[in-house]
Amino acid sequence: MTEIMDTRQFFLNRSTRRSYTRRDIPDPVLNDLLLQASHAPTTGNMQLYSVIVTRDPDLKRQLSPAHFNQPSVTAAPVVLTFCADFNRFVKWCRQRGADPGYDNFQSFMTAVLDTAILAQQFCTVAEMAGLGCCYLGTTTYNAPQIARLLDLPPMVVPVTTLTVGYPDGDGVEVGRLPLDGWVHSEKYVDYTPAAIDSIYAAKESRPDSRRFVAENGKDSLAQVFTDVRYTREANELFSAIFRDFIARSGFPFPD
Repeated sequence: MTEIMDTRQFFLNRSTRRSYTRRDIPDPVLNDLLLQASHAPTTGNMQLYSVIVTRDPDLKRQLSPAHFNQPSVTAAPVVLTFCADFNRFVKWCRQRGADPGYDNFQSFMTAVLDTAILAQQFCTVAEMAGLGCCYLGTTTYNAPQIARLLDLPPMVVPVTTLTVGYPDGDGVEVGRLPLDGWVHSEKYVDYTPAAIDSIYAAKESRPDSRRFVAENGKDSLAQVFTDVRYTREANELFSAIFRDFIARSGFPFPD
């Protein structure tokens, strides 16, 4: 008898996997997972995305600096770059005598949402099949570099990257904010200082959180985020780089 997966426990216990065995992912397995992922919701059934599958070790080494040399890029058997793609749809429109009006920010965001939903559905089906995945948030930081390495044409913008492989070891439980910290009934209820203290209490009291604070010489976990991990200077720099790349790719921002 086929064992029925306890999906509740699966999702409650899932974790990011950054270390992988040397076991390869055969093309038929990967393609079937991508096929399953493609049945995720998409705007108007337009499927405004493309996925670049990188297996070549040399190309993974070239991509690695764009992802701040995170070890999973070169260690994973497969690196998937998920791209917002209006290039294919626009060409189809023009070849069928239709006049596309998708060179704008609204259309870009439509493609970004399609791409993000696809990526998460792939992550879910891959993990349910026994694979491990790690999202690389660095994709938007160095989009021009990634686009150049992957030969992305205009109207194709890298949005996120997943490293994928068979996990080597267990994942790390990182904790989540309590449900009442982010679910609002009927209307948004703004947070009082007391509510903020309560919502973040468990996160701040974790041993790994206290270690991060000590290692970085900070007074609070929040300072680790603002002063070390995601600084204003870095955010503004990469915002400018990404905004310029989006506009040059064919999606100008409104004035």
